[in-house]
Amino acid sequence: MKTKAISGRLAAWALSALVSSACSPQQGGSAEGDKGAAAGNKGAAAGDKAVKASGAKIALLLPESKTARYESKDRPFFEAKVKALCPDCQILASNANQDASQQQAQAEAALTNGASVLVLDAVDSASAAVIATKAKAQKVPVIAYDRLVPDTDGIDYYVSFDNESVGRLQGESLLKALNNKPTARVVMINGAATDNNGILFKKGAHSALDGNAQVVKEYDTPDWSPDKAQDEMTQALTALNNQLDGVYAANDGTAGGAIAAMKAAGIKPLPPVTGQDAELAAVQRILLGEQYMTVYKAIKPQAEAAAVIAYHLAMGKPVPTDITGGKTVNNGKKDVPSVLLVPLAVTKENLKDTVIADAFWTKEQICTAQYAEACKAAGIL
Repeated sequence: MKTKAISGRLAAWALSALVSSACSPQQGGSAEGDKGAAAGNKGAAAGDKAVKASGAKIALLLPESKTARYESKDRPFFEAKVKALCPDCQILASNANQDASQQQAQAEAALTNGASVLVLDAVDSASAAVIATKAKAQKVPVIAYDRLVPDTDGIDYYVSFDNESVGRLQGESLLKALNNKPTARVVMINGAATDNNGILFKKGAHSALDGNAQVVKEYDTPDWSPDKAQDEMTQALTALNNQLDGVYAANDGTAGGAIAAMKAAGIKPLPPVTGQDAELAAVQRILLGEQYMTVYKAIKPQAEAAAVIAYHLAMGKPVPTDITGGKTVNNGKKDVPSVLLVPLAVTKENLKDTVIADAFWTKEQICTAQYAEACKAAGIL
């Protein structure tokens, strides 16, 4: 898989970083007294700088915890990679719990505490632009993680997936499940309108669905809340008299909310429902036939790419050019050097070859007693 190739490159970058930081020139004696003293002083200053950099503070600013991936995957993968590269580095990790003002306060606290890099997964675009502007004023680089921050020149790198492609992949998968029936009635449960990714997912989904199915109801889900998605789905079912063929849900949390609403309404069989993030609960719903698909985004290489970039920026070293491969994304103010990973559509048929093969979830985690029979039927056990 491509994700394994990416992981291999990251390992190479890590080794290169460690070797380069370990192999600084040694100071030697000199017959030219003043010149030798000056060189020695310069070397001492460089040594002090290296010591300071080795204990650098890197801030990881996560957006929320309703989506399980951030605390269960992104944060531990990121922290482990930073510690492998720089055992003395300090990680200032925080979660804004979907509160933009709280994330601004967390960013300000990180800057006050001496963070030399901010890795920012934005709650919303406007507040994130303010954070990036403040960081730039203090000469602190910012990595936009998972979500691009538009309309600011304070972003130095962007690490994510091609998010419009994610939405298109979801839409195309739903059309396939509906046998490309142009009269199919689809309810769209989008993500948060304040999230740049949510906007891109929605755009990509419409590019697939428009003209190929009937979007009969559509909602933007505040805060990506599964509870609010359930309410939206309940409203749609009431308006449609339970007559629908498929559900576009922007992520696994909103998919879970939509499915709960349909179960409460007694809809059998459930129509195909999309998702995203390959959350454990979603993988198990796919095995049971309650959710049709999810989008698997290999979070480990994403988090590790951000960690490698953050490490180099914190140490004052050039970021390896091959980490972005020359790719950029324009955020309305500048072309931002970008790492864009490839998303994969996951259904019951390829679960074993994707999330399990990559050890994103193990068989033991997925195939608990409640799901053992479904796992056997899918060839996992």
